[in-house]
Amino acid sequence: MTNQEGYIVIDIGTGNVRVAVATTTGEILGIERENLQNHKDKHYPEALYFDPNELWEQILRLATKALSSASGIKILALTATSQREGIVLIGKQGESLIGLPNIDHRGREWESMIADKSAVYQLTGRYPTSLFSALKIVGVEKRRPEIWNEFSTFLSISDWVEYKLSGVIHYEHSQASETLLYDVAKHQWSQELCDVFKIDSSVLPKLTLSGTVLGTVLPNEAASLNISHEAKVIVGGADTQLAIISTQPSENDVVIVSGTTTPIIQITAEYITDDQERTWTSRHTDEHSFILEANAGVTGLNYQRLKDIFYPVEGYDVIERELKEVNHFQCIASLGSLVADEKTPLTRGGFIFDAPVSHLLTRGSFVWATLWDIACSISENYKSLCGVTTHEQDYIWACGGGVQSATLRQFIANLIQKRVIIRNSYRQSSVIGGVYICNKALGKTEIEPFVLEETGPQQNEEHKELYKQWKRARTSFIEIFS
Repeated sequence: MTNQEGYIVIDIGTGNVRVAVATTTGEILGIERENLQNHKDKHYPEALYFDPNELWEQILRLATKALSSASGIKILALTATSQREGIVLIGKQGESLIGLPNIDHRGREWESMIADKSAVYQLTGRYPTSLFSALKIVGVEKRRPEIWNEFSTFLSISDWVEYKLSGVIHYEHSQASETLLYDVAKHQWSQELCDVFKIDSSVLPKLTLSGTVLGTVLPNEAASLNISHEAKVIVGGADTQLAIISTQPSENDVVIVSGTTTPIIQITAEYITDDQERTWTSRHTDEHSFILEANAGVTGLNYQRLKDIFYPVEGYDVIERELKEVNHFQCIASLGSLVADEKTPLTRGGFIFDAPVSHLLTRGSFVWATLWDIACSISENYKSLCGVTTHEQDYIWACGGGVQSATLRQFIANLIQKRVIIRNSYRQSSVIGGVYICNKALGKTEIEPFVLEETGPQQNEEHKELYKQWKRARTSFIEIFS
């Protein structure tokens, strides 16, 4: 392992913190993860926060452990990727004041301040809600004066990690797309949008391109990690965009990124918006590309939590084996995934099965129903995406931990009637995307990915009927709980 060169890639997701050490060829030598510790904020009905100083100590600890698995490697650079919409507020002395994750909705009470939501949609490429950064900042101003009085600027979580490593305050374009303060078509901050939220434009950091070298790692951080102080800090980007990079799609390709949530995206060369305001349009990590997106919402997180309940010590191979034994359809699930065409989100859900409880109902039946719910939601959002643009290819790329399930890949292929293709990098797609970014920045040879597996569509009459049952169950849940 000596004489190898590589990178540290820091990935802050919705639910966990990962730090990986990878070679310039994309081989992961060490990876460590822990849960991201979010806390309820009692000042609001729906607010969560994290302590950025605790998170930084967590990152350094995980990086040290990951490096111990890769002894002898020379770290050339470090980069970061993170959940979209999450931010860290920075104080007047450069201190980290508070972290607000993407699932924080402290700004929901002030959504009415947006007088013309359609006008904001046209500029930002997304229907404005408290999910996005501007309303999180408004929420802090309205109810947390002890933080607001010290507030100077804010960063996406990945840009904050790079700030902690380099000392350079900046905001990368794919992350800026999630703020509601950025004109996506014009590739710049918007004074008009700042006026909507009454946010002084002087708090906006300079914009930087993904793949930019910010500088070298700060001496204290280099010493903490026992790496060279000459190691470069590279601008990364949003986790969805870096995951997409790992699949190496072509223009107009569609990619399913199956993580905590499941974006279904298409790479485009132009800024596209939806007349019905269902889709999102964001900047990709290069200067010229956009990503058009419909999002199935919380999907992978549902699967992971149900695995913890039904298969707490077993691996995914055991689940797949038992799924093959589910010969008779026993239950249907609707677990809060999103469908772009629906006006009312599903905030409560569950499983529906025959009563009395059948002896054929197993733990595999519940996981089967969960994966079917995910696949149906992906299919519905893919249809919404195709209602905005065209997708003529007979295949779809997929990446992320969720598509390690062969059953899920087959469900998707059957519903969409296109081949589902995964590359060898699909499991750690955002980390491998970080390697691509670093190689580009340092002029290293590009990774050569290969197709690991293709799943062809089948004509399955039972699935057509189960799709109708899923639609009826979802409608029933919406009617009951709306």
